[in-house]
Parts: sequence; structure tokens; C-alpha cells
Amino acid sequence: MSVDIDTVKRVAHLARIKVSEGEAAQMTGELNNILAFVEQLGEVDVSGVEPMTSVVHQDMKKREDVVSDGGYAEKVVGNAPASEDNFFMVPKVVE
Repeated sequence: MSVDIDTVKRVAHLARIKVSEGEAAQMTGELNNILAFVEQLGEVDVSGVEPMTSVVHQDMKKREDVVSDGGYAEKVVGNAPASEDNFFMVPKVVE
């Protein structure tokens, strides 16, 4: 796949980038080099390679999945205008 100068100008227009004739000619060569490299990557045999999320091996940090109250109910209601037994107290709105 290769691009011509009209394609470069159209992409620049869609990206709202102002490109002169000289810059468009230079970008045509650069984009063609990039596309040629991408086509080379498609030729690599990766049939036995596991997909990776990172090039560095990392183990997931896991915690035990248990239901708890968090253990800090006093801090949760600490700034409440009114609380009782670690519950928020609100004024009655419906009589």
C-alpha cells in the first residue's frame, strides 16, 4: 500500500493540519516508509507467541475477596452533622 500527495493533502485537511506543497511531498515519502514497515510486520510468523500486555512480566497483586464493613465507620460519619451508632441521622422530610 502506498499513498500519493493527494491522499496526504486529504488526510491533512481532515486532521485540520496546514501543509504546504513541499511538506506534503516529504510526508508522502515518510508515510510510504511507515506503511512499508507495517507491511513487513505482517510477514512475521507469530503463531507460537502468546499475546502480551507488557514487555515486562508482572504478577497481578491480588487480595482476598471478602465482604467487610471496611473497619472505619467512625471516619465515614465523622464529618456528618448528626450521627448515632455509626449511622447518618437526617431530618424527617415526610410526615
